[in-house]
Amino acid sequence: MRLAAGQVAVVTGAASGIGLAMARRFAAEGLKVVLADVEEAALEKAFTRLRDEGAEVLARTVDVGDRTAVLSLADAVYDTFGAVHVLCNNAGVGSGAEGRMWEHDPNDWKWAFSVNVWGVFHGIQAFVPRMIASGEPGHVVNTSSADGGIAPLPTASVYAVTKAAVVTMTESLYAHLKAEHARVGASVLFPGPHMLRTGLWESHRNRPGRYAKQRPRKTPYRSLDQWEAAMKEAGHEVAFTPVEEVAEHVVEGIRADRFWMLPPSEHSDRQIRARARSMLDRADPTYLESFVLD
Repeated sequence: MRLAAGQVAVVTGAASGIGLAMARRFAAEGLKVVLADVEEAALEKAFTRLRDEGAEVLARTVDVGDRTAVLSLADAVYDTFGAVHVLCNNAGVGSGAEGRMWEHDPNDWKWAFSVNVWGVFHGIQAFVPRMIASGEPGHVVNTSSADGGIAPLPTASVYAVTKAAVVTMTESLYAHLKAEHARVGASVLFPGPHMLRTGLWESHRNRPGRYAKQRPRKTPYRSLDQWEAAMKEAGHEVAFTPVEEVAEHVVEGIRADRFWMLPPSEHSDRQIRARARSMLDRADPTYLESFVLD
């Protein structure tokens, strides 16, 4: 798909991190940008930043886990701009789950699925039919993660399961769009190839009351800075990918109509090969043994 000035891009989770980087990158291409996020103060800051940079921008506070809110977002976008050409279902949260899977608080699962899975579906249902009906070229980008989308991360199983679901949902969307002969493409994004400095580690700050933990945490939440410090103390250097590089990868992927927005990575390639080999050999998933669960 050719990106052109005057087109419209909608980005959820757009107040910070990857979402804000994508929004700024689209604005640099001359697109009108719609910012959607649950965090009102950060959203206002992002809106002001893009507006001051010369972008034509619309901002809406939206909980993507609320279908009615996403449908209302779509109405507002079409009322304001009359079209959508790029949709990035990017909003995501960690779960804050502790212990073994059978010990997890059910609300950890409900909250993570509400945002990471239902949020993607709500975006698809609210925007894609209108994008198809317009007859104009369009593209949908759904954000997954290597931690689940490529291979399970047992130490973050709730998050991993939701991100695996995003991959399958996007594969299904791709097939449905092809069956409709739509001019709308679909991609699944794996941000990286390294760690990213985003607010995902502190996503509990936006956890709604309806998904509050039913029992208190046994340990305090750990920030990204604390985790990085612990890794360095253990002798492990951590590499980070700038969010601007992820946004550039997205723009390049849209232009190339590339389904797998997967940056080159020896680590990811090893995971993909190991998992595929395990399945083809009908063998136990020994590639998971590298994770220490104790």
